[in-house]
Amino acid sequence: MKKDDPFGFDMSVSSDKKKRTKGRRGMSGAFETSTRQCEHAGCEEGGKYRAPRSPDHLDEYYWFCKEHVREFNLKWNYFDNATEEEIDEQVDSDRVWNRKTKPLGKKSAEQRAWERLGVDDPHQVLGENATRNPGKSITGTRRLPPTERKAIEILEAKDHWTKAEIRKTYKKLIKILHPDMNGGDRSDEERLQEVVWAWDQIKDSRVFKDG
Repeated sequence: MKKDDPFGFDMSVSSDKKKRTKGRRGMSGAFETSTRQCEHAGCEEGGKYRAPRSPDHLDEYYWFCKEHVREFNLKWNYFDNATEEEIDEQVDSDRVWNRKTKPLGKKSAEQRAWERLGVDDPHQVLGENATRNPGKSITGTRRLPPTERKAIEILEAKDHWTKAEIRKTYKKLIKILHPDMNGGDRSDEERLQEVVWAWDQIKDSRVFKDG
């Protein structure tokens, strides 16, 4: 480190070792630098071994000598005073690495976003579909009135499609966004209203062919 470093950072190995001397733990598990006395009643040995105070305070410790930490560990029970329901809940949580499971049938916001793009499997974008020519772009290939242009963008359709083709996209979006298809989730209700409005514009428009 340069001595004129304005921030005063010292990232040298020797500096890091000095910082780690406090609380350094040996191969036996003992904290060699501990100056505490064993907390077991009547014991005057050094307290170099730590043990959690309770299941609810795992970051708070008792300090014992080697003999008494072994005695403490033999009596230690994480589920002490826990009800049968609490034990079952913890066991079930441990089976899935403490990650909450999601209800079946309810799609995530990410899944719904992919489906709006017509992709059932996100990995398709890296597969053979990635090399296909998508044809004309969604916008910019035709001169459309502002209302129809906005409707096409909302429906994520192509402006050279017929009404029948656009209707297929509309029905697909309705299935994705409707609360009945998402376990009652109404988070996409505003988007659903936009899609319904957009189809009403296309349906009554004279710009698009019916067939």
